[in-house]
Amino acid sequence: MRRAGGFCILVRMPVKRPLAFAACVALSLSAQVEEPRPVVALQTSMGVVRAELYPEVAPKTVANFLVYVNSGFYDDTVFHRVIEGFVVQGGGFTPELIPKPTRKPVRIETKNGMSNERGTVAMARQMGKDTASSQFFINLKPNTTLDRGALRFGYTVFGRVIEGMDVVDRISRVQTSRRGRMHDVPILPVFLETARVE
Repeated sequence: MRRAGGFCILVRMPVKRPLAFAACVALSLSAQVEEPRPVVALQTSMGVVRAELYPEVAPKTVANFLVYVNSGFYDDTVFHRVIEGFVVQGGGFTPELIPKPTRKPVRIETKNGMSNERGTVAMARQMGKDTASSQFFINLKPNTTLDRGALRFGYTVFGRVIEGMDVVDRISRVQTSRRGRMHDVPILPVFLETARVE
């Protein structure tokens, strides 16, 4: 008996059929038991936001995000880009708006069928396709223009807010201004105090 992709393939063996059948059923049931998705708690200066991550559809992106979380990289950073009705973005700047040094960029995973719906968490990136590093954003509305299309690479969705979307909405309503080359920067900083896996 061999197992392939959650199915059992019975192979001729000197074993009684009932025993082989029972073993196959046991393997099939065990294949249905899924690992719980990781949940990350983002403690902000305006409240707690909990996000469930989707390693089954964006494994490289989730692994990359968790390395930043577990290293404490996000602690004492700010949400540096806040656009009401669009996105809340953070994960890359100190309170003085100094960019933090990041790891090697992660490959894009926008072919996973996930859409930038309200409450989803996605990776920010530069103009190039495989340029996402540490910055992430939370969608405030269905932003289908950020999805992969015929003429665009899109932005990798890798999780969803499961608690604290009201906090995200409050953050989205803070007053913003321009700071140097940066637009939509909160006048009063909104801190990402800690990020922890629960």
